[in-house]
Amino acid sequence: MMLSLTIITDAIMRVEPLTLIEMSEEKKLTRRRILTGVGAGSAALAGCSGQSGTTPTPTEDSATDTPSTMETSTQMGEDESGMANIRIAHLSPDAPNVDVSVNGSVIFEDVSFGTVSEYVGSPAGEQQVRITTTGNDETTVFEGTVPTEAETNYTVTARGEISEGADEPFELLTLEGSNSTPGSNMARVRLVHVSPDAPAVDVTLASNGDVLYDGVTYGDSANVTVPAGDYTLQVRGDSMSNDGDVVAEFDVTLRGEEAYTAFAGGYLSTDDDPSDSAFGLLVSQDTAAGATSGFLTATTSTTTNLRVAHLSPNAPNVNVSLDGNAILEDVGFGAVSEYLEAPVGERQIQITLADDAGTTVTERSVSIEAETDYTIAASGEVGDAADEPFQLLALRDDNSEVQDDSTRIRVVHLSPDASSVDVTVDSTMNTLFDGVAYGESGYTTVPAGEYTLNIRDDMMGMSNTGDIVQTVDVTLAEGETYTAFAGGYLTPDDDPADTAFGVLVSQDTASGGTSGLTGKSPSEEDDSGSGYYWDSIKNTGVPLKTNARPTAS
Repeated sequence: MMLSLTIITDAIMRVEPLTLIEMSEEKKLTRRRILTGVGAGSAALAGCSGQSGTTPTPTEDSATDTPSTMETSTQMGEDESGMANIRIAHLSPDAPNVDVSVNGSVIFEDVSFGTVSEYVGSPAGEQQVRITTTGNDETTVFEGTVPTEAETNYTVTARGEISEGADEPFELLTLEGSNSTPGSNMARVRLVHVSPDAPAVDVTLASNGDVLYDGVTYGDSANVTVPAGDYTLQVRGDSMSNDGDVVAEFDVTLRGEEAYTAFAGGYLSTDDDPSDSAFGLLVSQDTAAGATSGFLTATTSTTTNLRVAHLSPNAPNVNVSLDGNAILEDVGFGAVSEYLEAPVGERQIQITLADDAGTTVTERSVSIEAETDYTIAASGEVGDAADEPFQLLALRDDNSEVQDDSTRIRVVHLSPDASSVDVTVDSTMNTLFDGVAYGESGYTTVPAGEYTLNIRDDMMGMSNTGDIVQTVDVTLAEGETYTAFAGGYLTPDDDPADTAFGVLVSQDTASGGTSGLTGKSPSEEDDSGSGYYWDSIKNTGVPLKTNARPTAS
């Protein structure tokens, strides 16, 4: 949010607002603590070759947490021998706009998240800082002292959270550092980790993998000096070999003889955090040539879309966890979740019984790539006599744009007792899918419209004229993508559950929903002509879309 702040006294310089650079609005995370390879320890600088072949040089930097309470009668001790330079940074993602007082005088008003002030001069000594919510000076968010020394630069950073149950308490982080001019054609960059729900991170160069920062934990900061130039910085989950999952990439231009501070702030997981301030990089230019740098934009997505489908016909309702965090509960057979945003990288998916979370049905690791949609389908059967073992099938979803007047449909065969099938159009006998075996899937593109599809036994070389197992009426809208899951039992009387064969149609693209399992066999049609319908199949998972019976042609 761009914000003009009121000038309170002649001694205070104009505040230049900055906006936290958010990740794409289309991709947000859904669970907290999602980076893998989390390591404990203090921030460390790592040597690298840099883009100009010069080794980055560590420089001193210190950070001090200011206690959140103090005796308000504390006497201020000023050092009359000189002045300290102080600025304020608001990096508490769930805190409202605030007013800031120093030594009893309001110096900044209506300061929003992502704002960094210019440096202002103040007599060296202990500075009493009070932060109140804008419009209500009786509500104190913070009160404490900040010791300062003459001819020293300080960034007083509001970090942590004010909400009840905060992972990181609200407090002031006082950063002390030198803004002296780096050498010719060199730039100094300080990284400050103030993202409350992010574990330790590494920062590497996209061009060659060299490490700039190693194991920067929440509240830590570190400096590195690099050759001036253009860089793509990769923020990663901390790992021993500095090759953890890339959280985000940012393009930066660093000018020679300048110093910068990059605040990594906001929430990695906005869906279950107290605000929607998404993770991003806020960069300020600290030296005299400019108060702030230009705004950065994340150049790569850190999340992707993932959904879960329960197509195991004899499995009970289940809960689904991603990396140890529950994402769906009480998911019944025939349910397909909405797409949930998940972080890229190697993810662990666990399925447990809904009525006994301590009993694991199955779990597997899934490698998730950016800019890709996935369906994780629970398939097969539970029990010792299963024809097909219970497992998680990871499907890559093609939800790319479809050309005008067309629609895309995929068939996924998940009926444990059905042989390979063909899918033909009833009116024309055209074959859409040929010889789809259990566990297999495939896409095709057809003109948008209403279709009656015949599910047939695959006769292998018999011109796709096998016996019709089921007939399904579908309406396929222009520009949309659908998945038709063939599930249930062809012969439920001989199988461990009475879940009969049917087709579950999911509209996968943005405006879509999910049907119940539908279909009709030559011997089973209802009076309405709309086909056999599983009234017992409901979307019981949370948050799952409500099943709706599809429109029959």
